[in-house]
Amino acid sequence: MSAPETSAPAGVPLTVDDELVKAVDFHKSADGLVPAIVQDATDGTVLTMAYMDAEALRRTLESGRSWFYSRSRQEYWQKGETSGDRQYVREVRMDCDGDALVVLVDQHGRGACHTGERSCFYRTIGHGPGVPRSG
Repeated sequence: MSAPETSAPAGVPLTVDDELVKAVDFHKSADGLVPAIVQDATDGTVLTMAYMDAEALRRTLESGRSWFYSRSRQEYWQKGETSGDRQYVREVRMDCDGDALVVLVDQHGRGACHTGERSCFYRTIGHGPGVPRSG
């Protein structure tokens, strides 16, 4: 009997609107990066915010897995390659100005945050009356 498969399945390439890809304005910032807000495709939870340049977006669309550019390490990283907490991309949206993205994902593993939390936004700084405090 063979051992069960331990690696996660590969992502599925996305169907791409090339005209919209060209409309992403990577030149608006000096470093060529746009914010990419990662959101759970099922329940809408904002999981994290990272940065993409044209290459990270291309890798994401072609692989169906989330790729980002690390400003601190000056390198590309695919979410989950170290932690095993992978993101499988369902859809990528662009805002009206073309300078920010929303990446809708199926989050696998513990969560999106390097701390082990499901979301990087688990701490509440302030909340209005009648709104229960989270985190």
